[in-house]
Amino acid sequence: MAKLKYALYTGCTARESTPELLKSTLAVAKALDIELVLLDEASCCGAAHLQDFDDMLSLTLNARNIVYAEKLGLTMVTICNTCQLNTAMTKYRLDNDEKLKADVNERLAEVNLEYKGESEIKHFLYALVEDLGLEAIKEKVVNPLTNRDIAAFYGCHNIRPQELHHSSNGGESSYKPTSIDRLIVALGAKNVEYEHKNKCCGFHVELQNPKTANKLSANAMLDAIDNGAEAIVTPCPLCHLRMDVQQHNIAKESGRDIHIPLLHLPQMVGLALGIAPTDLGIEQNVTDVSFVE
Repeated sequence: MAKLKYALYTGCTARESTPELLKSTLAVAKALDIELVLLDEASCCGAAHLQDFDDMLSLTLNARNIVYAEKLGLTMVTICNTCQLNTAMTKYRLDNDEKLKADVNERLAEVNLEYKGESEIKHFLYALVEDLGLEAIKEKVVNPLTNRDIAAFYGCHNIRPQELHHSSNGGESSYKPTSIDRLIVALGAKNVEYEHKNKCCGFHVELQNPKTANKLSANAMLDAIDNGAEAIVTPCPLCHLRMDVQQHNIAKESGRDIHIPLLHLPQMVGLALGIAPTDLGIEQNVTDVSFVE
């Protein structure tokens, strides 16, 4: 099997608000012999808000980011669900609308760039599960997460809309996703099944209505806890921020005690691969996760 190599689009959050995510992603990639080329020229994806104000600007911005992966001749991988949605949806729209593509390229030409649609866009989760494969990951596990009950929280943006997954990501279902569940089992842990694993965490409504955001987070976290989870893992830094950093407020709003560790997806993988917790940025998580170390 040829060595896997990708262009890594980090987005904003993993560089600033959750640097432990970028740190753990790079550590896991190294351990699994995956080469990641950072797209330092890339900018913010618009965070699922820019298109509400200026759809063309949003498309141009995301197309520009994709062009940098195209210039390298590599698939772009993301580590943020919202970045994945914005970037993949941009590609989907431009690849299926020649006029829209031409309009975007007219704007990109001002900075001597051209979007061609040559690079695939996928989340690091699917690079692991689909490209590398669960069996290859299992072979690298030296610290299996035995007797750990872990709940996968997919969030919204990485598994929706469904049409983005018809021809990629193993046909992941928006209604019954399984990729993280299968990864949890491959790492030796017990996967916790619960209803809210594919629901919204409330991040994008937090500024407008924090009570609603806390309710959405509480629904997911309490559902996972009530089904026996002792930790939650998510592939999205925004979901992680919402449920880790805001855990006290979420508990206060729900009227129930909530104290459950939140792991970034590569942190969970890294622990099973025997990577030192400090190399995964575990100490930067707000809720203590020492039980899995």
